[in-house]
Amino acid sequence: MMAALAKAISRATRTNVDVETLKVLVIFSGAGLLLSLVVAMIYGQAVSAALF
Repeated sequence: MMAALAKAISRATRTNVDVETLKVLVIFSGAGLLLSLVVAMIYGQAVSAALF
């Protein structure tokens, strides 16, 4: 699946996209999304605690 995605991105952008580079980008994007969700959950709890 990653190879097909890398090939599609390479065709669309006309640049050489390596599968390993794509894996690293997906891992960091996922980690950033997870961290953002955790911060949003913590901040949301702090706001609701301050309101009530």
